[in-house]
Amino acid sequence: MEKFATLDNQLCFAVYEAASEFNKLYTKALHPFGLTYPQYLVLLALWEKDDVTLKGLGERLNLGTGTLTPMIRRMEEKGWLKKVRSKEDERRVYISLEPKAWEEKPAITEQISRDIQSCQIELEEYDQLMTQLNTLRKKIKERQG
Repeated sequence: MEKFATLDNQLCFAVYEAASEFNKLYTKALHPFGLTYPQYLVLLALWEKDDVTLKGLGERLNLGTGTLTPMIRRMEEKGWLKKVRSKEDERRVYISLEPKAWEEKPAITEQISRDIQSCQIELEEYDQLMTQLNTLRKKIKERQG
């Protein structure tokens, strides 16, 4: 148990520090597009499946409406996406991409790809890390019930 008594031996701290470095990397890469890292995640989710409910988007990103709603508003103001309230159910709000988001997708994804490659993470290593992190996340989630 002594191994877990120091900060440098804490897996949670290593994950936290890596996440912090990724945030810095993505912040720099996304700055020319006027996007934040969380806004980029919204775009990624919508590029995969466009015209989804705000609730569905929040579930996909694991974000509550209190966090997501102001972010969506700012992205709408900047022309990235639009909100449309359902005519059948006023409580349901659909989020869809504007043409700007589709037009900028190649440039954004290319910039991110370049910045990730500049970290000298090989494709095989990338795949291994994804597998390990997804396994870790599942184990922790299962533990929490």
